Amino acid sequence: MEEIMAERGVRVDHATLNRWVVKYSPIVAARAQSKKRPTLSSWRMDETYIRVRGKWVYLYRAVDKAGNTLDFMLSERRNRPAAARFFAKALSSNGIPSKIVIDKSGANAAGIREVNKILNRFGCPAKIQTVRSKYLNNLIEQDHRFIKRRVRHMCGFKSFRSASATLDGIEVANMIRKRQFPCNTSSGFRMFAEIAG
Repeated sequence: MEEIMAERGVRVDHATLNRWVVKYSPIVAARAQSKKRPTLSSWRMDETYIRVRGKWVYLYRAVDKAGNTLDFMLSERRNRPAAARFFAKALSSNGIPSKIVIDKSGANAAGIREVNKILNRFGCPAKIQTVRSKYLNNLIEQDHRFIKRRVRHMCGFKSFRSASATLDGIEVANMIRKRQFPCNTSSGFRMFAEIAG
């Protein structure tokens, strides 16, 4: 981006570009969540590791049966409260699925049980079915590659906030690549411009 701007006679430092990413990526990601197409009711959920300040943190991600990105959340812990927080976030923007496929993680299963209890308290008769299978989760494991490919060259992040914001931007770019937005154009840049408003 720095080189593209320089070609047009605008000198922009890479640190400025990074500040723009940290400031505007969360805003664009929130708009993208509200503008994406409806998703299928069968979800695949998994977490992957990202390095922040020399420590491993967890990027929770969910895709539907067709591979469309549902939601994502960076967390410092991999436990029941973090999993429940992720599921609550995903449910609020995507509705209630009929089933969620997870790996053998006990934290994710406990998170789904907690969400089911909350739904039951609010009178929702539908219970989210949990399927624990590492083979059915291949779809999301393959989808992690896009994120890992982008993050590998960064040598880790210096702060949790910048990591979260940068990953927001990477995930939105991934959603644009998958054509998850109802747009009349095939240009990725035009799709981004429509999302960003």
